[in-house]
Amino acid sequence: MFKIAPTLAAIGLITTLAGPVTAQNMFAPAATVNDTVVTEFEVQQRVLFLKVLNARGATRKAAIQSLVDERLRGEAIRDAGLKLSDEGMNEALEEFAGRANLSRAEFTSALSRAGIAPETYRDFVLNGVAWRDLIRARYASRVSISEAEIDRALASQNSGASNIRVLVSEIIIPAPPAQAARVSALAEEIAESTSPAQFSSYARKYSATASRGAGGHLPWQDLSNLPPVLQPLILALAPGEVTAPLNIPNAVALFQLRDIKETGTPSKTYSAIEYAAYYMAGGRTEATLQQAANLKAQVDVCDDLYAFAKGQPEGALERETRKPSELPQDFAIELSKLDRGEVSTALTRSNGDALVFLMLCGRTAEKNAEVSREDVAGALRQRRLSSFADGLLAELRSEARISIK
Repeated sequence: MFKIAPTLAAIGLITTLAGPVTAQNMFAPAATVNDTVVTEFEVQQRVLFLKVLNARGATRKAAIQSLVDERLRGEAIRDAGLKLSDEGMNEALEEFAGRANLSRAEFTSALSRAGIAPETYRDFVLNGVAWRDLIRARYASRVSISEAEIDRALASQNSGASNIRVLVSEIIIPAPPAQAARVSALAEEIAESTSPAQFSSYARKYSATASRGAGGHLPWQDLSNLPPVLQPLILALAPGEVTAPLNIPNAVALFQLRDIKETGTPSKTYSAIEYAAYYMAGGRTEATLQQAANLKAQVDVCDDLYAFAKGQPEGALERETRKPSELPQDFAIELSKLDRGEVSTALTRSNGDALVFLMLCGRTAEKNAEVSREDVAGALRQRRLSSFADGLLAELRSEARISIK
């Protein structure tokens, strides 16, 4: 999309850029493409036109390349038998002029005052539109955008801020009501840990998380990916220190900071987290944990859970999309460790009688909060088609006879 000067007066300023074209050089060849010629007049016209569009590289070299590519595209369009209708041509020219808040007639008049012929405007626009139609006709059926690609695009983001990364170990100890006092005392003891080895020993013995086998060790992760309530607690720690016990439903959580670093990698912030929670009767009994393991092997995405929840009591399966700050604290802790489609079985509900099969459905980057899935799919589809277009043009160049004078 070109940024076009928005008023007649602004476009009129380009007249100062127009230099005289001598009659003897007007139709001298600047380049040849197969059996066609790009004239010096076309090159000078294209340079002026690119300046009106505020396009990058409004130079002679760029203008020649643009015109050579136009010739190649034009040959491919003719070979395919494509031809724009009069209605399509008029619509395309009006739309392009509308980018400057002008009608086609007003835009053509302004270009004329800058020394730019109507044909220069017409050929530039219509070649681009016909080429787009050719690419769609040839490749549209080969472009399929999956839901997973849309999810990844919604979760992607770039920001200018530097990023803090942390290396953390975790312990989550189940604490049903009958064991709450005993677990609370144990958690206070663990909070006095002074070394990673000591904390890891406790994790292997008492933690309910999947990381217990690794001594509670989690990989490097962005601080901003942690639950909002946990971020300041982790930042307040020195390496080796442990948070005070955090009381969460039917459990107590503790975290130890092992290392911290700042990187130049952009930080990530999310506007929404989508998750599914499937509540399985039996709590953390061996039988229920085995059922959860079996279920985990059969599901890949949150939608798969609906088949298993069919016929279950209402509320057995919950699927929610919430802001990070609105997540239940224990859910937020577990979801921060998951990628899309991954599962946690560390939590319980109903005083420990229901195991939570918690699956991350997806994250929406903060910058994409107002973007629809249809818009994302359209952008991905256009990017894929652009790649096909670049490939076809490169092929046409390699097969053409091109001479730059």
